[in-house]
Parts: sequence; C-alpha cells; structure tokens
Amino acid sequence: MAIEYRWAKNQMDRLPALAAELVHRQVAVIVTTGGPVSALAAKAATTTIPIVFGVAQDPVRLGLVASLARPSGNLTGISFLNAELAAKRLEFLRELVPAAARVAVLVNPASPANTEITLRDVETAARAMGLQIQIFNASTSREIEAAFASFVRERPDALFVGNDSFFGSRRVQLANLASRHAVPASFANRENAEAGGLMSYGTNLADVFRQIGAYTGRILKGAKPADLPVVQASKFELVVNAQTARLLGLTVPQSLLSTADEVIE
Repeated sequence: MAIEYRWAKNQMDRLPALAAELVHRQVAVIVTTGGPVSALAAKAATTTIPIVFGVAQDPVRLGLVASLARPSGNLTGISFLNAELAAKRLEFLRELVPAAARVAVLVNPASPANTEITLRDVETAARAMGLQIQIFNASTSREIEAAFASFVRERPDALFVGNDSFFGSRRVQLANLASRHAVPASFANRENAEAGGLMSYGTNLADVFRQIGAYTGRILKGAKPADLPVVQASKFELVVNAQTARLLGLTVPQSLLSTADEVIE
C-alpha cells in the first residue's frame, strides 16, 4: 500500500486542487483531516472514491452526510466535537482563573466553520458567566505574534484559543508567547498543554486518528462508506499543566485536580 500525502499549509484555497490531484491519481480512498474545508473539498472532487473524514463539527449540519447512522453517498468518518466543547472549556478556564473578567478569544478566519461554531458557543457561555470577550484573528504565525502584541494594550485576564489544526501546528509558539506575556491560556488539544499551555479540554486526537485509520482499513478491505455509521468521539480529556500554573502565580483548585485526566508537573 502506498500513501499519497497532500498538505495545504493553511492555504485553504489550495484544497480543491489538491483533492482533484488525488482523484486524478485514482487513489482507493481519501482521508481528510484539518477541518471541514478539507472534507468539503474532497466531497466536491468525487462522488465515487470513498472518503473518510475527521471533523470537529456536526457532519450532517456541514452537509457531508445525510445522517450519522446512514451516511449514504461516498463519505463517512469521525466527528470529534471539539468545537462543540467550547462552552465547557470556558467553564474550566474560569474555574482555574476565577478572577478573570475579560477573556481574549483567538480564532482562525481561514477556517470559517470552526470559527463560527466556536464564537457562537463561547459568546453564549460568556454571557451566562458574566464574562466579557474580545475576538482576535490569526491565520499566520505573524498574525499570532501581532495578536499577543495587542494583549499588552488590551490586558485580557485569560486567553481562549479556538480549536483549529493551524493552532495545533503552532502550539510551541502559542505556549511561548502566552508564557512571555503571562497570559493564562486554554486550548482544545492536550498537545498544547504538553507544549507548555496552561490547560486543555477536548477530544483525544490520537484516539480519533486511530478510529480514522480503522475505518480506512475496513474500506480498503471492501466495506462501503454508506454502510459505516459516522462515529462520534466519546473520549474527552482535561489536562492541566501545573508547572505553567505555578509560573503564572495560579493555584489549581482541588476540584480541577480531581477532575483532570492528567496533571503535568
């Protein structure tokens, strides 16, 4: 088996051409990650080649499948709901930084579906908790640096980083900048907390990718996407970086310590 890799390098307008290239090579199956735009580009490129997606939103609402139980067509995959977990993650951030009143929200405008759902859920949750939020956009490394530079003027009490594959790829930069500016930062994926971020809450992505691989293997052995129900991730984890908390002068409450799936010392 040969695997053909294609990567848009956060240039989403390249995705249709990359998908068309894979279709031209007559691959046996297309696997998409990195957000709904990848899956939608693949869907637009072929109605015959099986597609296995991994998305953080409801694939029915995105128009990828007819239903979770009966996908129909040539697509199926994993829905890992990280974007839908934004409200709960904001609650954990407030619990860890109880004095926070103003929260900066960093989103990637190059991923409109992720951004729309994240902002919708965060704004609703923030109103319920009496928090004021300010939105910052970044789709390049320089724009991330510019957002943090603006924090010097705006002085937010905490930072909520939206779920996005681009932010995952820039996790070291984000952790270093958050530390340099002494901003408590919350992320969707554990890799960000492992890189030095304060905390993360979301789906275990390693488990998601294993599930994607299992579905791909079944299709290569003859299964049809229409016969494989969309899997909804059920393994969520809270990771707290206690070392980062100490550097920020924060005391991790016992309630979070007992709830956390992992505490990084």
